[in-house]
Amino acid sequence: MILQQYKIVFAGTMGAGKTEAIRSLSDIPVLLTEAFNTDQESHAKMETTVGIDYGEVTLEDGVKIGLYGTPGQSRFDFIWPVICQGAIGAIILIDHNCDAPLQELETFLETFQNYTDNFAIGITHVDVNSNHHSLSIYKEWLIGQDLFCPLFFIDARKKEDALLLLEALITAVEVNHNISA
Repeated sequence: MILQQYKIVFAGTMGAGKTEAIRSLSDIPVLLTEAFNTDQESHAKMETTVGIDYGEVTLEDGVKIGLYGTPGQSRFDFIWPVICQGAIGAIILIDHNCDAPLQELETFLETFQNYTDNFAIGITHVDVNSNHHSLSIYKEWLIGQDLFCPLFFIDARKKEDALLLLEALITAVEVNHNISA
């Protein structure tokens, strides 16, 4: 039986670290829907999410958060609105080394704005120098779009990085909806 108080969705590009972020945060064994990756062209990894990943984290104040991971490939976009039902917000993870990270960020934000108004953005794989994108492109793009949401450069495998993103999203929800503790 799932008894979370709040629901947060992890969305973003294939290989950006959604499953890893949920694994690093979850207090329970993560329910994974991994299958053999047949789309090696998009990302060279052995397995990929094809359904919903699920984990839970209890914050210091006792609030329990359900962590729901989406598949990153657009062929699974039919499941995104289902996963987002009842979510207080979404964490969008973008692989800095994908071919067009800003286009991916724009696509995911445009799509997920249909399901929630609350976002935090995590840019992953910034330690790998396989492209020539400056890290400042994200901040500049967000300002140019008049979007003001938390933006962090993270390693999804590190609990403290994923927790920072999660807490930033919760704080943004509290500010955007004038909620006081």
